[in-house]
Amino acid sequence: MEVAQETLTAPAAKEAVELSGSQALLDALIIEGVDTIFGYPGGAIMPIYDALYDYKEKLNHILVRHEQGGIHAGQGYARTSGKVGVVFATSGPGATNLVTGLADAQIDSTPLVCITGQVFAHLLGTDAFQETDVINITTPVTKWNYQVTDANEIPEVIAKAFYIAKSGRPGPVLIDITKNAQIQKFDYKGYTKCDHIRSYRPKPIVRPQYIKEAAELINSAKKPFIIWGQGVILGSAEQEFKTFVEKSGIPAAWTILGAGAIPTDHPQNVGMLGMHGNYGPNVLTNECDVLIAIGMRFDDRVTGRLDKYAKQAKVIHLDIDPAEIDKNVKSTVPVWGDCKETLPLLTALVEQKEHTDWLKLFNEYTQKEYDAVIHEELNPSTAEMTMGEVIKQLNQLTKGDAVIVTDVGQHQMVACRYANLNKSRSNVTSGGLGTMGFALPAAIGAKFGAQQRDVIAIIGDGGFQMTLQELGTIMQTGVEVKIIILNNRFLGMVRQWQELFNERRYSFVDIQSPDFVAVAAAYGIKGKMIDDRKDLQAALKEMMEHKGSFLLEVMVTKENNVFPMVPQGCSVSEIRLK
Repeated sequence: MEVAQETLTAPAAKEAVELSGSQALLDALIIEGVDTIFGYPGGAIMPIYDALYDYKEKLNHILVRHEQGGIHAGQGYARTSGKVGVVFATSGPGATNLVTGLADAQIDSTPLVCITGQVFAHLLGTDAFQETDVINITTPVTKWNYQVTDANEIPEVIAKAFYIAKSGRPGPVLIDITKNAQIQKFDYKGYTKCDHIRSYRPKPIVRPQYIKEAAELINSAKKPFIIWGQGVILGSAEQEFKTFVEKSGIPAAWTILGAGAIPTDHPQNVGMLGMHGNYGPNVLTNECDVLIAIGMRFDDRVTGRLDKYAKQAKVIHLDIDPAEIDKNVKSTVPVWGDCKETLPLLTALVEQKEHTDWLKLFNEYTQKEYDAVIHEELNPSTAEMTMGEVIKQLNQLTKGDAVIVTDVGQHQMVACRYANLNKSRSNVTSGGLGTMGFALPAAIGAKFGAQQRDVIAIIGDGGFQMTLQELGTIMQTGVEVKIIILNNRFLGMVRQWQELFNERRYSFVDIQSPDFVAVAAAYGIKGKMIDDRKDLQAALKEMMEHKGSFLLEVMVTKENNVFPMVPQGCSVSEIRLK
């Protein structure tokens, strides 16, 4: 590994000081700007925790209740702060409990550095107590991993870990440190931040010819269409993207992880793509003549059947990860590079236009969807409450300025469809992996990453029961998170599929729940349950005005379905309104 020579050391001089591996690790974290760690101690990582005792004034450690909760909290922190999330876990089950979160972070490009303890080096391979081969287990779900067996390696390896996690397309990194390396004393000569690794090029070379070709296609297009993803947010390119959208005059739609890059109410923001996305963006994907994809990876939930996806269109694909270009959808013009760099170059060559008639067509589809689906969802005529009307009432209180953290299921799709988002880094959800249990711990981390913002977790009754033990983390830290449980007494998304595609054969989706308000009370968290529409507005207002965390359980209709919907195996233009 070759690293740049800008040295930022804990000691003022370059004279070596004797530190343990654990102390060197914690010094490295401080120099990297880490302020918060989510973790759970255990035998193999105990030396690091012993050293952490002396760093309590500089590093805020959040004791979670389960390692999966810790890594989801790290994800939430990274997503709202834009920094690298840091997670500690011990060996064996502690390390393996991180795997779901690592997979989630890998597919959603979330920067994490996870530190796991490991048994003594001389015991590796002996099936020692709480030994697992965490390196081979986590190789498929990390951007990079490494096992440290000698304390001398720690400064360089940690520098490399942070650089890899946050550079290029971000992702999770795991560093496994044997117990002897944590204890071992060595001559510590300071910490050098890494900004270069030989053979690792996180940003591909921008090719001006492709920028020119893309601009020519856009300028000649009659029905161009922008689809954007989280790459805009990860690249901190929101302003560059907004400038491009407004100069080009092109309608733009988003993947769920891209939500918030431009405000929900921007006149060129035509809605959400995908299986439960908006009607117009899905149908008109198959009518546009130039499709401009920015920082998104053509996930199957966005494309539907690939052999029927945008076959009429010339495709321009901007992405920092060359592996994503041509992986699923063949591009006409590939634009490699960081969109914060490529978008201004493209904007400079794009002609100022207003695609008035084309945008009007999107608006007509929006009206069709409103009449067929949205009006009844937001203003139901039934006695029972809908998820959509809860989000509508919430929007009126937050004014679109809150961080919305969602779990996975029907409530997730409803919240993503209807929540107003005025700011970037406001939509925190499990996109590619679809991890139930994500929202509660992720909301805790999100609040630590954005302490001045309201953080609201919207969760289903099923997903909440997967990680509800993290209420203990809220209790102990006093972190302020607003929790809304949309309780339909079902595993709703699976039930919807069983209704539509399995002749209502409801196989093990009828889920019973405890008294959530009583559970919250046991953790010292105020709560309320409502089942009548007349109480909704007041309950939401009480929740938002309450100082501290608050759990609001809303009983919603049991068998309401989320529409529109692109059935699996269908093209996006076959989207169903009912």
